[in-house]
Amino acid sequence: MNYVFKKMQSPVGELKLVASEKGLAAVLWENDSQKRVPLPAVTADSENTILQETERQLSEYFQGKRKEFSLPLDPLGTDFQKSVWQALITIPFGETRSYGEIARQLGNEKAMRAVGAANGKNPISIIAPCHRVIGANGKLTGFAGGLKAKATLLDLESIY
Repeated sequence: MNYVFKKMQSPVGELKLVASEKGLAAVLWENDSQKRVPLPAVTADSENTILQETERQLSEYFQGKRKEFSLPLDPLGTDFQKSVWQALITIPFGETRSYGEIARQLGNEKAMRAVGAANGKNPISIIAPCHRVIGANGKLTGFAGGLKAKATLLDLESIY
């Protein structure tokens, strides 16, 4: 399968959008580790329709004009990881959940650590809003884009 990318500027830094023929595969952070989201070789393609639509919808999100995304998704991961990422998509705009709440939603309240690990490997950041997952104590926890970016995204959602 071929993967293509395009970069976009955002209020949380430069984002690298990656797509396959099937859909959006990744939204990567400026200083993202290749180990966090291993992808096959990607080539630049700023004309790819999935990437252009992703950039449009993300721009609307950052402007407070979009609260949900409507994109074909094709993230690489295990079935469990994909179930966690799908659960992230169900967290409403402007709300947060704990790892334990996500684990309970998936039917296994003891899977908090596994949920945390899958959350950390989420390749479609912002689209599958891992920034909306916080510690059980209400504090911000690790985030691939950095805690400052996580706080920025949560603040943005609290304004709109």
